Order: sequence, then structure tokens, then C-alpha cells
Amino acid sequence: MDKISQRQLFFFLACVAPVGKLVLLPAQLVYASANDLLFPAAANYLLQAGAIALVMLAARSERTLPELLENTFGKIAGSAVMVCLSFFYFYAAFFPLIEQKLFVQGVFYDTLPSLLVFSPFFVLSAYLCAKPASAIGRISDMAAPVSVVAFAGLLVLSVPSADFSALNPVGAAGADGFLRGTAWSMSWFFDSALLLALIGKFRYRKGMVWKAPLCYLAGGAAVIAFLAVFYGVFSDIALRQTFAFAKIAKYFSAISVLGRIDYVFICLLSLVMVFYTALPLQAGTQALRAAFRDKGSPAIYAAAINAVFFALAVLLNDRFLAVQETITKTLFWIFPLFSCLLPAAALLLRRTPREKTA
Repeated sequence: MDKISQRQLFFFLACVAPVGKLVLLPAQLVYASANDLLFPAAANYLLQAGAIALVMLAARSERTLPELLENTFGKIAGSAVMVCLSFFYFYAAFFPLIEQKLFVQGVFYDTLPSLLVFSPFFVLSAYLCAKPASAIGRISDMAAPVSVVAFAGLLVLSVPSADFSALNPVGAAGADGFLRGTAWSMSWFFDSALLLALIGKFRYRKGMVWKAPLCYLAGGAAVIAFLAVFYGVFSDIALRQTFAFAKIAKYFSAISVLGRIDYVFICLLSLVMVFYTALPLQAGTQALRAAFRDKGSPAIYAAAINAVFFALAVLLNDRFLAVQETITKTLFWIFPLFSCLLPAAALLLRRTPREKTA
């Protein structure tokens, strides 16, 4: 069955979603807000938690999003909305892909051609895109304990090296720094939009409207703790630490004796990140198939979409800074439209089919 359980959904929100915020987001927040980086991150987490609560309310009907759209607007208009949503998923997927490519190139295989190293990702992604939504649940079950252990391990190794007084004085960046940091980091916060694709794929249970946001905020608290440790370790040079979680534990005092044991945790978190990075592509594939009434083989959709993204990765291989500027600064407003306003609009969709006119 194409279903996920409540447990799997909560695992995704609390343990899997946070790993997507550990690579370039910390340096981006420092660039925008300096030592006040925690406040924009907290603001985005609160916005997303509210949007997730709205998605849970919309899910009470136990109808899928395409069904709700068809009940409200009809088949053609509903399909058009699903196409637009799929385009958003593809747009949201591109920056994490580039982010992960740079991470793999810079941390693991900096002596090999980056595309050669990263190209197998698209094979795995195509496989996941061809799978139903229930695959997200199975991935969450497997990835949650790995994520918790690896994340906790990195923090344990990093905390002794952190000087938390570096976060003072609080509010030094001012309102401009807070607003800039909040806006420029929105491209990392679209988890509520991913849940839109799962409406009707999980059974709503009593209390999910507050339990799901609470799970997401629990993961957010872990990320904010990570950001505090990150700035405490690197302080004034945090801006240049582009692969944050891969560098945060390298000053652990026992590394000279034990070696880089932090690489064990880095590799484990990287594995979870691979699956998380593929989720927007999977959501986009499912939304596009739903727009065309699930006509055609999912494998064909998956192969075609991943082939396009591989071609884009090749074409834009040396233009990461331009891509980052465009997505995170110029077009950042696209993310709240789909991850905040769309969940609110979903509450207005009809649960029952429209009456047919004679």
C-alpha cells in the first residue's frame, strides 16, 4: 500500500529533515546575521511548524491532494495546480543537489572529478523517484536512528571546543540582520511543502496537529544547538566554513591520539543526507504523475527527470555562486509561497466532490 505510518512521519520530521540544514546553511546564516544566526533559524523553524500544523489539519479529510484539488477546481485546473507544485519541488531540489555535490567533492573525493563521483546519486534518485510514498516511511525508519547517533556523536566531540561567549552580544546584527538571515535561509525550509505531497498517504490520528509540529521543532532545537556549537567553535572564521558538520569536530582534543573518529559520524549523516536530498525529486515526480492521472510508467518519469537534473548539474557545474545568489537571495520568496501560503490554502479545498450539473 502507498501509505506511511504516523511513527514514520514523525521520524522524518524529527530526525531526517534536520540533516538538510547542516552543510551550507550555517555559513549562510553567519554571512547574513553574524553571531545572531540562531534567531533567523528559529524564526524559520517556527514558520514551518505552523505550516506543518496546517498540513495536518488539511490531512483530516484523508483524501489526497490531487483529489482535493479536483473536488475544488475540477480535473483540468486541479492538474494544472499539481504541475505547478511539481515545478516547485524540482526548483527546490536543485540547490540541495548542488550543495551535496560540492560536499562530496570537497570532503570525500577532492582529488577526483566531481561529476564522476556524484553521478551515481542520480541512479539512486531515479530508483527512489520510481517508488511510491511508502518508501519515504521505510527510509525514515532506517535513517532516524542513524541520524540521531551520528548527530549526537558530532555534538559530543565538538562541545568541548566551543566558546559560547562568541554569541555575545545578542542582537548585534539588528533587525536588518535578522530579516536578512530569515529571508536568505528560506530555501532550506520547505519541509511543509514536502508534506503536501503526503496528504492522504497517512491516516490522521488525534493530536497530530500538534504532535507533528512538536516533532519538527524537536529536530529544529537540535539544529539550533548545532549552530550555537558551530559558531562557538569557529567564531569570526565561521563564514568560511562551508561544510559545517564535516568540520565542527576536527578540534576534538583526542583526535591526535584516536585519529579522525568524527569521520564515522560524518559518513553516517552523509548517508541520511543522500536520501533527504532525493525527496524533493521524488515528490516532484509523484506530483507530475498525479497531474497526468498516473499515466505512464513511474520508471520513465523518474529516469527522464533525473536525466534532466544530471544535465543541469553538468551545465552549471562551475556556476554554483550564481545559482546560490539567485535561489537564496533573488528568488527566496518562492519558498514561503509554497511552504507557508499553500498549506494555508489547502484548508479551503473541498473534501467532497462537486455536484455535477445536468
